[in-house]
Amino acid sequence: MIVMKKCNFHFLCLVVVLLLVSACSTTHQAVSDPEYAPVRPVNAQPLPVSDGAIYKAGFSLALFEDTKAHRVGDIITVILQEKTNASKKASTNTAKDAAVTIAAPTLFGRGVSYGGDAILSATIDAERDFQGEGDSTQSNSLSGEITVTVAEVYVNGNMLIRGEKLLTLNQGSEHVRISGIIRPIDITPSNTVLSSQVANAKIIYGGQGVLADANTKGWLQRIFDSNWWPF
Repeated sequence: MIVMKKCNFHFLCLVVVLLLVSACSTTHQAVSDPEYAPVRPVNAQPLPVSDGAIYKAGFSLALFEDTKAHRVGDIITVILQEKTNASKKASTNTAKDAAVTIAAPTLFGRGVSYGGDAILSATIDAERDFQGEGDSTQSNSLSGEITVTVAEVYVNGNMLIRGEKLLTLNQGSEHVRISGIIRPIDITPSNTVLSSQVANAKIIYGGQGVLADANTKGWLQRIFDSNWWPF
C-alpha cells in the first residue's frame, strides 16, 4: 500500500510538471474570425461560342480604365489613417440652506407648557453643500494598410468590404479586422481607399500573448474596479 501511494504521488507530480511546462511553452497564435473570411467570386457560367464576330460577351477586357475593385471577390487595399482626440471637463457646485421655526402654540389663551417650560415648539435647520469636478482626455491613433475583399455589391454601386490580417510574432499575436461600405468614386487609381471614407466602418485591433497578458488586469483587480465593489 505504501508503494502504491508513492507511485501515485510521483505520477501526480509528473502530470503537474508537464502541465506547467506545456503552459509555459504555449505560443499564442492569432485565430481567424469567420465573419471576416474572404469572399470568393461567383463562378460565371460558360457562354456559348458564337463565330463570325470579334467581340464575345463575357470576355471583354478593360483596356482604357484603371483596374479597380468592382465585383464580389475583388481585392482592395484600405489605408488606415485613424486619429481621434476627445476632451471633456465638468464642474458642479450646489448649495442649499433652509430654516424652519415652529412657535409654541396657545391653548385657551395660554401657552402650552410643562414644568414652566414651553413645549410643542421646534426649530429645524438644514444645510446641504455639494462640489463635483471631472476631467477626461483621450487620444487614439492607428495607421497602416490592410487588404480586404469585396463581399457584396449593392444596387447603387456601393460595395461592402471586409477582411482581416493576422500576425504571429514570437510569443504574441496581433490581428486587424475591418468591415464597412465604400463608394466606387472614392477608390484611387492604385486600387486603394482611405479608412476615413469607409461608411459604417468597424475597425478592430487587438492582440494575444505575453505582452497582452502583462497589460491586462488580474481577475481580482477587475473585481475591485468593477461596479459590484461597494467601496
